[in-house]
Parts: sequence; structure tokens; C-alpha cells
Amino acid sequence: MDATLLLNVEGVKKTILHGGTGDLPNFITGSRVTFHFRTTKCDEERTVIDDSKQVGHPMHIILGNMFKLEVWETLLTSMRINEVAEFWCDSIHTGVYPILSRSLRQVVEGKDPTDWHVHTCGLANMFAYHTLGYEDLDELQKEPQPLFFVIELLKVEAPSEYQRETWNLNNEEKMQAVPILHGEGNRLFKLGRYDEAASKYQEAIVCLRNLQTKEKPWEVQWLKLEKMVNALVLNYCQCLLKKEEYYEVLEHTSDILRHHPGIVKAYYVRARAHAEVWNEAEARADLEKVLELEPSMRKAVQRELRLLESRMADRQEEERLRCRNMLR
Repeated sequence: MDATLLLNVEGVKKTILHGGTGDLPNFITGSRVTFHFRTTKCDEERTVIDDSKQVGHPMHIILGNMFKLEVWETLLTSMRINEVAEFWCDSIHTGVYPILSRSLRQVVEGKDPTDWHVHTCGLANMFAYHTLGYEDLDELQKEPQPLFFVIELLKVEAPSEYQRETWNLNNEEKMQAVPILHGEGNRLFKLGRYDEAASKYQEAIVCLRNLQTKEKPWEVQWLKLEKMVNALVLNYCQCLLKKEEYYEVLEHTSDILRHHPGIVKAYYVRARAHAEVWNEAEARADLEKVLELEPSMRKAVQRELRLLESRMADRQEEERLRCRNMLR
């Protein structure tokens, strides 16, 4: 076993268990990466949470395609083909892992991975009002913790090496495709077909990210593309709100605001997600920021504040009844 390596990423440590072959692959936006993984807790027993080899087939992700657990892109792009490595990731990176794990398990079980169960039951779920349908994942969601990921990198395919229609387009055609995909996403959203809408937004985002790689970061053309990307990401987040995937919304909107703290819609969308997971102070702070940046949104903000107050009052009443029942 090789010595532990630092990836210059806070909260991540890498240990190579088996060396890979050849040079580091050419990881570019749109590349499809295929790999096996095993996720374990950091307890003495190294309790296994998920293992793709036990399931019987590897996993793949598309780089730059809004993958739920963004840190995995960092881990994978540090690896060579056939390399096996163990990564320790702090809880700052693993908060959305239960959501990812649930989706993967539902697919394996032949269930609809978008079928979300919402459950509010008083003190027992004070900090985790959404049940994922798996007791171990509910525990992780309630109390995020560091995790180990053991990953075996199997294959890296460039966008031109696998079937993806938009990657057959040249740069000009990609740019022309973006508003079409955007418009189709909007149409599907209005019809309530949120999964399909999200897919269209994702495809447009990947096109733009690919175009961005050809520009110098933070220069005029790159920033124009970034503005378009952010608009699409926020539309994608609107789909996630409809699907009640609130923690992923928090991740994407917070990422936008880290780089672009003046985007009003990002604060507004994040406030709605905070409200849904009972983060009252955070929701109020984001709504106050919306008013500060865009006073014309006062009516919308007041509406969201009334909804927040009603939701918190319902929660307090539920807790009161729960406590009274416990004392009987």
C-alpha cells in the first residue's frame, strides 16, 4: 500500500492500493468515466454502505454533468486506468451521499429513483424530515460523517467515443443547440415532466461547459458562457425543488453563490430549499439578501416568509403534540 497522498483539496486524502497503468487519462468535460466503488463508514468495522461489485455492474458518470456527489469527479480524475485507490472524504464532501446512494439502490431494485418519501414525525426526526426509505441512509442524512470510498477506475471515454448526440456537433452547432435544449426544458417543466426537463437542462449545461474549456477563465467570452450556465443550473434546481431533492438544491445554489454572490435568483431558490428542510434562519437570511439586491421582489419574498412562518408554526404544533403524547 502506498503512502497517503493529499490532493490539494480540503478534507480529502488518497491512498493507492493498486497502481494503475499508463499515463493519467485525458479527463475532459463530457468524458464518460466507468468505475467500481465501495463505500464504507470510518468505524472500526469499516461498515459497508454500498458496493458496486456486489451489485454486479460498474457505475459511470459524465464529467461536468451535474453529478450529485461532485467530489467524486476530483477523486476519479486523480486516477490511472486499473488503479485502485482508497479515499477518505470529510463530511463537508459527503452530505449528499445518502441521496446518491438511495438513487443507486432504487435503480438496482427496479424502482423509480425519483419516488421521494416525505415524512414528518416530531422529535424523532428533528433534523431529518425526509426519509430515504433505508434506515442506514436516514442515519447518514441526519448526521453526515466522513466516509471511505474505494474506487477502481476501469475506463475513460472521450465524448466522441460513445453515443451522445450533442457531442457530434461542432462548436457553432453546440451553441445553437443550447437555446433549443433550454426551451425544450422549459416546455417539459410547464407540463410537470420534471425529470425530462432536468435532463434537457443538464445536456445544455454540458454543451456550455465544453465550450468554456476553450476559453480563458474569467475573460469576457468565458463569463458570457458562465452566465448562461448559471441560468440553466438554477432551472435545473427548480426541477429538483419539484422532486423534493432539497439538499442537492442547496449544494448547487451555494456553489453558484460562492463564485457569483450577486445572483438574486440563486438566493431565492436556496431560500426555498432551506425552508423545506426547516433551516429557518438560513431561509430568512437568503430572503433578506433577495430584498437587498432586488427590492422589486418584495411581494414574492413576503409570500415566501408567510409560507415559512406557517411551516414553522406547523412544526412547533407537531412537536408540542408529540411531547404531550410522550408524557402520557
